[in-house]
Amino acid sequence: MYNDAFVGRERELTKLDKMYSSKKQNVALIYGRRRVGKSELIKHFIQKYNHDAVYYECKQTTELNNVSSLSTLISEKFSLPPLAFSGIEELLEFMFKQACEKKIILVLDEYPYLQKTVTGLDSILQSLIDRYMSKSQMKLIICGSFVETMKKLLLRHNPLYGRVSLVLNLKPMNYLESAKFYPSFSNEDKVRLYSVFGGIPYYNSLIDEELSVKENIMELLTLPGSRLEDEVSMYLNAELSKITNANEVFEALTRGFTRFSDILSQSHITNSPTLSKVLEKLINMDMVEKEAPINDSNNKKKTGYYISDNMSSFYYKYVFRYASQRRIMNPEVFYERYIEKDFEQTYVPKRFEDICKQFLILKNQQGDMAEPFEAIGKYYYDLPKEHKNGEFDVVTKDDRGYAFYEAKFRETPVTAAMIEEEIRQVNDTGLYCYQYGFFSRSGYEDFTRSDVVKYTLDDLYNT
Repeated sequence: MYNDAFVGRERELTKLDKMYSSKKQNVALIYGRRRVGKSELIKHFIQKYNHDAVYYECKQTTELNNVSSLSTLISEKFSLPPLAFSGIEELLEFMFKQACEKKIILVLDEYPYLQKTVTGLDSILQSLIDRYMSKSQMKLIICGSFVETMKKLLLRHNPLYGRVSLVLNLKPMNYLESAKFYPSFSNEDKVRLYSVFGGIPYYNSLIDEELSVKENIMELLTLPGSRLEDEVSMYLNAELSKITNANEVFEALTRGFTRFSDILSQSHITNSPTLSKVLEKLINMDMVEKEAPINDSNNKKKTGYYISDNMSSFYYKYVFRYASQRRIMNPEVFYERYIEKDFEQTYVPKRFEDICKQFLILKNQQGDMAEPFEAIGKYYYDLPKEHKNGEFDVVTKDDRGYAFYEAKFRETPVTAAMIEEEIRQVNDTGLYCYQYGFFSRSGYEDFTRSDVVKYTLDDLYNT
């Protein structure tokens, strides 16, 4: 039966369907961080073509153990007598030969495990792909969570270079796709939930709509022994040789230190090359992003590093920082003392800015902006005479100039006086915009100004 509970990934499914409809042989490479939904995407895709599909999750065992397991699957799938192969090459050639008669989808999930076990596996596949290119209808899907390992398959020196016809680098879902996992919550609570669990499908699938936001956070993250308590550290340990350096980076970032030099001075990381490697790794893992101001994009000194993974941001701000207190305190008291107020007044409003930025990008991609913008991000200002500098978090640039946006996740409506004051402060820095946009959780007092655009939560979630 087709799984109607599957959420999102329409673009990726369309690409996979197009690949399947081709009469040619195709190789697809799907990769992305753990829990991002790669396996679920593939399983959902092959449900429609189940009679032609063999899905195999490679194991961290010997070559012959993998061969035996995959042989059994193939026998069951195609109602064949027990099959025996001397090695993975013989088995794969059998599948390519079968694909000369009809379309076959062969999925090798967690490919790096098999690659590590079988010497020269990339070359074996390259040879088979080339040999059967003109006569096979094989749809080979190679999938893996070790991002660096998977990316190397696309490099010029790799045997598989030039053989991959479809590459899907699966990223976390945006705020709008993520909200489909918890549709019964209010728009306010959808913002709160996304601020904690982000766009990782596995995390969002665990959210219980019968519980409040606070109860979900406690049940999944802050209670000792909770389901996702060790999720961030487990992911880091699986990908990094030294998790202590990553911990140092995250601690510096959660305390507001975003420049490279500041992170280095505030952490105990020994030198710049080591920090560079850690940051590069965290960026490849979709946990940290590097961003330069849109008005000075080539200035390395003004480039900042920011936590892009919401779960990691929450974990390091509250769970990791207060680990000792959490172990000895009553869970309810711990939440009320160390999380509740800061979460509502500081943490969620900051993540709300990212949601608003995503909203603007979606509108821009859909062609719904009056002036399509070519850049969005932070705008840096420097006022030497006033001994003042800083940055605005959400500014766009288009053919007409700059547009400034401010996100207000507050209990009361945004007033005309607040808007006028915000615009005055922006102008005082020397940033003159042709348009000013505001996002408000609680709406607005009656106010009209031709260069002001006002958005509400309904706009964000009904787009």
